[in-house]
Amino acid sequence: MSPAFLVSLGSLAALLAVAGSSAGQPAPAPAAGARAGDQVGGLPRATRSEVMAPRAMAATSHPLATQAALEVMKAGGSAVDAAIAANACLGLMEPTGSGIGGDLFAIVWDPESSRLRGYNGSGRSSAGATFQQMKAAAAARAGHAREHLASVPPERRAEQIPAFGPLPVTVPGCVDGWFALHGRFGRLPMRDVLAPAIRYAQDGFPMAPVIAEAWAASTRRFEGFPNVAEQFTLAGRAPRAGDIWRNPNLAAVYQKLAAEGRGAFYGGEVAKIVGAFIKEQGGFVSADDLASHRGEWVEPVSARYRGCDVWELPPNGQGIAALQILKIMEGYDVRAMGWGSADYVHAMVEAKKLAFEDRARYYADPAFAAAPVARLISDGYAAERRARIDMTAAAKAPEPGVIPAGADTVYLTTADERGMMVSLIQSNYRGMGSGMVPPGLGFMLQNRGEQFALIEGHPNAYAPGKRPFHTIIPAFITRQGKPWLSFGVMGGAMQPQGHAQIVMNLIDFGMTLQQAGDAPRIHHDGSTEPQGAVRPMTDGGVLNLEPGFPEATLRELAARGHTIRPASTPTFGGYQAILRDPATGAYTGASESRKDGHAAGY
Repeated sequence: MSPAFLVSLGSLAALLAVAGSSAGQPAPAPAAGARAGDQVGGLPRATRSEVMAPRAMAATSHPLATQAALEVMKAGGSAVDAAIAANACLGLMEPTGSGIGGDLFAIVWDPESSRLRGYNGSGRSSAGATFQQMKAAAAARAGHAREHLASVPPERRAEQIPAFGPLPVTVPGCVDGWFALHGRFGRLPMRDVLAPAIRYAQDGFPMAPVIAEAWAASTRRFEGFPNVAEQFTLAGRAPRAGDIWRNPNLAAVYQKLAAEGRGAFYGGEVAKIVGAFIKEQGGFVSADDLASHRGEWVEPVSARYRGCDVWELPPNGQGIAALQILKIMEGYDVRAMGWGSADYVHAMVEAKKLAFEDRARYYADPAFAAAPVARLISDGYAAERRARIDMTAAAKAPEPGVIPAGADTVYLTTADERGMMVSLIQSNYRGMGSGMVPPGLGFMLQNRGEQFALIEGHPNAYAPGKRPFHTIIPAFITRQGKPWLSFGVMGGAMQPQGHAQIVMNLIDFGMTLQQAGDAPRIHHDGSTEPQGAVRPMTDGGVLNLEPGFPEATLRELAARGHTIRPASTPTFGGYQAILRDPATGAYTGASESRKDGHAAGY
């Protein structure tokens, strides 16, 4: 066993010991020398060893994207350059969860200023469509088959913007995010950053198996949509695992970006094609909407959890839901409950229910309805909410707290030899997105606008030029003001639940970085959604437990009133993480065992 391996594990153990538990006792540390096949202290097994490297690390959901990130850093690029290179590859290789038709959020540890920087790259609704226009257009499409509304009474479906087609399309913020991040933290020219993705788009690459399954589902969903078959199939069928896939149209767009900058997307021919296509399909987003788009730098927000500062981005995203869950859970002795116990799962799910009712009530574009973030993540508010949890019975219809007046995504993380670490998440929202594929461009537009409420007065009500509620959230943890962990868990509403579980797996249960992601996950579904009253929770929702929880736990949870059902793997999201050893500066990487990717470094 190498000395570096022991040093890294020892440093992680020391951090966990300092963090402690809610009872003031040290959290259990990973055993030195623990390997992927070991089952330490009754905890779930890791599927593989963590990846360790002295200078740089990348973790993504596709091996070729990970290698592209390393290629760029080896050429002198920063962790931001590497993250953009990986994201560009994923837009090509995993369009089932990403692409330049979608949005982007990022948290960057800047070693020069020793602080975190946040970027909100979400696009807005069209400035040219009013609330009444959108509501009338949505009502006109209310009869269309929409599987995601199967549980909504037909008479209420007009209150929901449809998931697919032109109406949920919002301005894509991804490319703007790339250039904003690159402008501040890039070290290589954009032509070098995009070169790996352009090469793969032109020359081709073999399709990965997990992505191939999701691709097949998306092409079935979008059968008959304009340009989908031409752009996203091989002679009418989805590419299968091992098939060589090329996307010369996307390569051409990437080449324009490399040569001309962001204006090639937001002010040039691309914007004209997008605007004309959406108008032709009956939507609202125009070339002028793209031309006026700008993302923004934002201050990340944090909550203390057992000595660690967990960082998320503020609304219009859902990141603070993870902080709300953790602050509620901090009042319990989670370590004493034990991983996989009925008490732990029950408390976690009930905390999630409470946080998500606040999510539905208060999270929205702060330019239109500022969320009371400081109050929502405060110790006092967490105590009030925790007092509403009955440890013997599942809540059926929790309500949001009283605040005084006054799927489908990709997550990736990179770290370079200068100490910069990037936590980046990017998405087209539902799978490939809206089904709207502008001709000749090689990408699909997102359907994020589905998340607007069509209820007047709701904080998340549709309005012109407004950012919708957003599910995608990057995360970061610092210890004593220094970077410790860049991580994320993609997957819609799974994300804040997943973030909280990763934090507790590491800090309360002492799991290794890979174990923390491999451990069977808890996913609660059915909470009230940010679209408002269309789908309020009245029955307690459904608890999905990944295989691996004890049978006794399932029986006890059922006795407490939880509705439990088996769930497929995609429900549980996708995890990537990079940990920085504070003693040596070396990196440890971990990657989602449920997806195609991996972590690698040098």
